[in-house]
Amino acid sequence: MKLTKSAFTLIVIAIVSGGCATFRAQPISPKQRAAAFEARTLDSSGLREFLRANLGHDVTPWPPKTWDFQKLTLAAFYYHPDLDVARAKWSVAKAGVITAGGGPNPSIGFIPDYNADAGRGVSPWKLPSTYDVPIETAGKRGYRIDQARQLSEAARLNIATTAWRVRSRLRARLLDFYAASQTQGLLERQQAVQEEIVKLLDERLKYGEASQPDVTLAHISLDQARISLRRAQKQTAEARTQLADALGLPAGALDGINLSFDLFARVPPMITAPSDVRRRALFNRPDILGALAEYAASQSALQLEIAKQYPDVHLGPGYAWDQGDDKWSLGISLTLPVFNQNQGPIAEADARRKERAARFAALQAQVIGEVERALAGSQAALQTLKTADGLVSSRKEQQRSVQAMFDIGQSDRLELSSAELELDSAMLSRLDALMKAQQSLALVEDAMKSPLNSSESFSTLPEANPRSKEENKP
Repeated sequence: MKLTKSAFTLIVIAIVSGGCATFRAQPISPKQRAAAFEARTLDSSGLREFLRANLGHDVTPWPPKTWDFQKLTLAAFYYHPDLDVARAKWSVAKAGVITAGGGPNPSIGFIPDYNADAGRGVSPWKLPSTYDVPIETAGKRGYRIDQARQLSEAARLNIATTAWRVRSRLRARLLDFYAASQTQGLLERQQAVQEEIVKLLDERLKYGEASQPDVTLAHISLDQARISLRRAQKQTAEARTQLADALGLPAGALDGINLSFDLFARVPPMITAPSDVRRRALFNRPDILGALAEYAASQSALQLEIAKQYPDVHLGPGYAWDQGDDKWSLGISLTLPVFNQNQGPIAEADARRKERAARFAALQAQVIGEVERALAGSQAALQTLKTADGLVSSRKEQQRSVQAMFDIGQSDRLELSSAELELDSAMLSRLDALMKAQQSLALVEDAMKSPLNSSESFSTLPEANPRSKEENKP
């Protein structure tokens, strides 16, 4: 009997030990992480595979000659660390489902007993063993699993929210880069025209055909144009660095990269269905759906606390080898809900459910406000752009008229340069109006957390790390 009991104990220990996880250290090296980040480029084979999978076709030639907004968005989804954090949070939440589904383990205990007064020929040892087999009641395990699954779904939806934030930030930085580049080009042309005006006025001053105040004002305007150009050059360099950051890349990764700005050169469309914008914002935003999942999790948590009013049952079979005799026993125990019926945790869970409901209502109100402000701002920005277009058309007509008069000798170079300067100023104003219109469109899309153009796909999101193969290479 002793041998059988020992063998049983060894078998139990072997089974338990075989199922145990082991720890493996994974130290982080800041130097290696920094080097890996600096090595990121837009021509990696992993990125090409990612674009092929999401675009539905291969990108040839590789790397592409021009990177448009769609390809840049996928590159940001491939590289940006914010998505790594969101995916890691989802992994934690999915592990919580495993934890919630685990049942309580049985336990075993040994209490050896020695009888010093045992008679001759009778073993003085007693070898009792006790067992505890807990049985959960009232569906507690199911409520735990439901709660964990809802929290996991909320974490998964947070990946979509984070992906949209990455896309929105990328669009804003690309727009800033486009605006800075266009502004720099217009200011360079404006400075050249202003230099020509100064040169002409200086010549006229020599012959008494221009006044000193006019020449002085021209020089001041030239100085201001030069300062504005230096400022624009600085903004262009900063916008380029910020664009790389929005992509999750080092600034050097954009060296030699040709970017397409066709998305911003077009006039944003007039929103003709504001009710559709409101509906998509209130019912399809991933943070709205995530808040609903968190509320559902709070309901499951309340159900779990209510179920805890009912005690779990503990089966306690026992065995004792008592001085040569085999003795068996069977016990049942449970906690008596005498002094409390879990009122405190139930009240807390109920309060958390009300808090989640209040948070959802607040989020909905916030979304409604965002939509209304974005729609109103979009209409106003488009009207301003329309006015700016009219001003540019007027200045172009004026410049063509002066050019025609100059060609037949009825206008001089100074008048032509002044007309060109006025046209450049109008185009700068038009560029500013176009940028504000594009920004207002972005606010409408941010309010919906989806593209205004429903044909633009935003459904394929990298829920798994797309760089895993590349990073796990030896």
